[in-house]
Amino acid sequence: MSTLLITGVIVFLVIELYYYIRKRADKHTHFSHPMFLKLFFTLLAIFVGFSLLYYSLYLNGHIVIVDTVHDRQINHFSDFLYFSGVTLMSVGYGDLVPVGVGRIFSLLEASLGLLLPSAFFIKAMSDKDQSN
Repeated sequence: MSTLLITGVIVFLVIELYYYIRKRADKHTHFSHPMFLKLFFTLLAIFVGFSLLYYSLYLNGHIVIVDTVHDRQINHFSDFLYFSGVTLMSVGYGDLVPVGVGRIFSLLEASLGLLLPSAFFIKAMSDKDQSN
């Protein structure tokens, strides 16, 4: 039953996102599909790239992230993906905490997560002003 509910919610969200994007494009707003896709894939590349970085540091013997809930070192790639996503989006639940060299990389990732969307927004606004 829960799988059906989760699937329904995901389908609903995808349809809503598609409708929102199509409706905004039809109203001659300055929504740019190419710019949106470029931002999405750039953030996705950063997300996966930092996950691989954290994982490779772990494989080389560095303790990079600690699970504060279960008081253990992180050792699964899926946990590194989760941490990278939470860090990139600046959510920071506090269940996974960077330690050692992981702190430096997580600060860099969080900074990119804040600065890149801002830069894309500024670019979109400057393109809009130039077209007017």
